[in-house]
Amino acid sequence: MVRTRGLGRALGQVTRRGVGRGDHDDSDDAPQRRRPTASAWRQRVTVTADHVDDPVIPDPNVQDDPMEAPTVVEGILADAGTEAAEDQPQGFPGGPSGPSVLTTYADHVAQRPELKLSSHGRKVHSLGRSVPAIEGLIVGTGLSPLIACFVDTGDRGLLSVFVERWHRETSSFHLPVGELTITLDDVSSLLHLPVIGDFHAFEPLHVDDAVQMLVDLLMVSPKSARAETVQCRGPYICLQWVRDIYQRQCQAGHWTAAARAYLLHLLGCTLFANKSATNVHVVYLEALRDLSMTERYAWGVAALVHMYDQLNDASMSHSRQLGGYITLLQCWIYEHFPSVPESTADQDYDEASPRACRWIATKKTVKSIRTPSYRERLDRLRIPDVYWTPYREHREVRDFHVRSCYSDLLRWGPVAV
Repeated sequence: MVRTRGLGRALGQVTRRGVGRGDHDDSDDAPQRRRPTASAWRQRVTVTADHVDDPVIPDPNVQDDPMEAPTVVEGILADAGTEAAEDQPQGFPGGPSGPSVLTTYADHVAQRPELKLSSHGRKVHSLGRSVPAIEGLIVGTGLSPLIACFVDTGDRGLLSVFVERWHRETSSFHLPVGELTITLDDVSSLLHLPVIGDFHAFEPLHVDDAVQMLVDLLMVSPKSARAETVQCRGPYICLQWVRDIYQRQCQAGHWTAAARAYLLHLLGCTLFANKSATNVHVVYLEALRDLSMTERYAWGVAALVHMYDQLNDASMSHSRQLGGYITLLQCWIYEHFPSVPESTADQDYDEASPRACRWIATKKTVKSIRTPSYRERLDRLRIPDVYWTPYREHREVRDFHVRSCYSDLLRWGPVAV
């Protein structure tokens, strides 16, 4: 992988925008590097007294020919065409020749320390399955498979090296074998979520609207809802606060409100996990307003859109953390790249369960390989090393749908990828 950081200023001069430091931020006493063009070299040639004193006498037998070949003066071609060609952008060594396709390549990360991961698998495990009184409501939403889909430990080194190869313009990982990405079929097989259905058009949520939504749907007091949004500094609530509301509504027998709290906590720990590692956006409650209609949404699309969005952000050089559904990304790697990680399959896995339940990740396994070793394994990746069709034995449970071949923009709420 070629380091692209530090080339932002050069690219900024080509595209007439400052991607790196500003064009006027250079220190006066810092040496300025000249481009190695013919015109720049001419300006560095020292003119001596001998050159000035010796007049140049034209040969009367030589006539000017407008079509003659470019003359050579002290080894320099006096050809404006050559000079213009040399002034063209040279691209990135080992990378693209220009930014026409990968427009943010100059700001793309090359190699850096391991990313911090925001994984909530343990939170889902600690809350456990829902109480029997609301189990039917939870299953009816189509989101119940998420309860069992989590890895205990995120592999920081493995995920970091894949993020280094992600490009937001193509929504894919650029690998030695070509471009690969997480598809709707992967989401359907790994998580057992629907990839066909409605897309929710979330509207921007003001804090006052968030407070009213919490009062209406979770049956909390306006004072409690206001205090929580103030503490979270916006239309967000803490996951621990949601767990407390769930327990309280179960004790009071308010089963619909308890089911909404349970599902909001589940979504905040899985599909819509963010980099805060503690908060969830209140806007997702809108999709849980009528639990009998929640199943109509294409939750698999929502998972993919949010994962792409988090990868886009993490692939930039300024980012130091990866949000999103870590289980989805890590299990996708386990399925398709068996030669890269030290993955462990559960011998007791039942094929009727989501494929994400098949994989076990412990601290011992994820720390057995260092990040540089992961980079070397990816660099050596060849076509036979990739498992292109990992779900063959799973088709009786989760069939392939032609909608998984869709390759245009996907949208969930205000996010389009």
